[in-house]
Amino acid sequence: MDARPDVFSHNVETAPRLYKRVRPQAIYERSLDVLSWAKEMRPETPTKTGFMLGLGETREEIIALLRDLRARDVDIITIGQYLRPTKDHLPIERYVTPDEFREYARVGREMGFRHVESGPLVRSSYHAWDQLQAAEGA
Repeated sequence: MDARPDVFSHNVETAPRLYKRVRPQAIYERSLDVLSWAKEMRPETPTKTGFMLGLGETREEIIALLRDLRARDVDIITIGQYLRPTKDHLPIERYVTPDEFREYARVGREMGFRHVESGPLVRSSYHAWDQLQAAEGA
């Protein structure tokens, strides 16, 4: 944070229940703590995180994840479809519909996120300049 980034980003990647399978080297609460610490160190710097859908999460788990992120004052979220890069990676449990992505975007905006990118092809840097402008209130 001493480098004063325009945005601080740390992806949570998935719902807590799936962490051991999806991110075996990571700890969900630690990822939330990283986002909290960044905001505490530089409250004026927008914080951002992203996660994937299609790994077996439930709607309730995604809503709880969004609540956890808002409780840490995260400003920007990106939500995309998990796409299996190789046969050695986790399989896709399901393809999420565009309507579901729109619903999560609506819920996120209602919760108070400053910017939400949510769609099947969304990745962490998707429309990054727009994300920054929205988070800064431009």
